[in-house]
Amino acid sequence: MTVAYLRISTEKQHLRNQQEEILRFAARHNLTVDRWLTEVVSGRKSGRKRKLGALLRRMKRGDTLIVTELSRLSRTLTEIMSIMGHCLERGIQLYSTKDGYAFDNSINSKVLCFAFGLVAEIERNLISMRTREALAVRRADGVVLGRRKGSCVKQKMLLERRDEVVEMLREGCTLTSVCRRFGISSKTFHRVRQVDEEINALYQCRT
Repeated sequence: MTVAYLRISTEKQHLRNQQEEILRFAARHNLTVDRWLTEVVSGRKSGRKRKLGALLRRMKRGDTLIVTELSRLSRTLTEIMSIMGHCLERGIQLYSTKDGYAFDNSINSKVLCFAFGLVAEIERNLISMRTREALAVRRADGVVLGRRKGSCVKQKMLLERRDEVVEMLREGCTLTSVCRRFGISSKTFHRVRQVDEEINALYQCRT
């Protein structure tokens, strides 16, 4: 059985691009998609609590799972690694069409999984280090950290849901759409992107 998994974080986003990408991939590799699974859910939500988790539990050795990008499986490398490990253990082939990755029981796939695991650990350490350095620089510049209670709450909320923000920016959503989605002002967004390199980079790519 070959299953195509499609995920978007908001109903305003479109699935057509993912569908067309997977159909082109399947045609190139002489695959027939037997089932399409779609869901509208944030990638921050654990895969075990999504339709994806139930799908993986039902899939058997020799089955194939196709996604357009590994980020469709999750927004965290840690969980992506867990899903990849599950697929390898169960003998499920995993293809990521845009990334160009193929995960099966070959030694190359196992080496690639190890590399992803190492990258995930390094990423966690770098994020922690960048956060500490950014705060230290701001203190050295005489910036008083902390804002009015209402503003602080909005920024904290946005940072807690940063994966959703990142995904919306990657999907091409405008700043107005992001602010409306989370009920924040553009000033709050700009304050957050000043302390989050990934959000800042994605925003700058659009301007």
